[in-house]
Amino acid sequence: MFLNHIKNFFVKKSLKNHLKNLKNTNAVGAIQNVGLLIDATDFEQTDLLIEALTANGIARDNLKVMVFHNKFRKNEKNLYTTFVAGDLKWNGQISNADIVAFSAEKFDLLISYYEKESAILMQITHHSKAQFKVGFSSVDKRLNHFMIKTTIKTYTIFVSELFKYLKLLNKI
Repeated sequence: MFLNHIKNFFVKKSLKNHLKNLKNTNAVGAIQNVGLLIDATDFEQTDLLIEALTANGIARDNLKVMVFHNKFRKNEKNLYTTFVAGDLKWNGQISNADIVAFSAEKFDLLISYYEKESAILMQITHHSKAQFKVGFSSVDKRLNHFMIKTTIKTYTIFVSELFKYLKLLNKI
């Protein structure tokens, strides 16, 4: 337990050092493929969030979902690809092949649906090849291109604000 806190501290510190040298790129074009990174320790309504996204025009086939759990539960059936904090090594590398593939995929939009700074979630967002990244304003502002100031429980407000600004930016 104590070692996990130390590991998270050092990974966050190295990530913040990498973010100092980050260059922003401008995404061009309409949004087709969407990656959704969810922290299920604080948010358990993943299906409702996905329904809200599909109701606003994102095709379910173009949506790839990764869900983070604090603890691995053997008996629980998961509908989505899940991962745990143990998938993050001490040097900040990710050992789960599904996460590496998710980060390498070139999404038009990555939705980082977490509001607490978790080392593994921040690392995935940072290493993602997504053209446009959206998240909560409570997380480090250098990770995302666009931040929405709301809480994780109010997914309807998050989705409505997201699509309102995506329309303004001519992304959809």
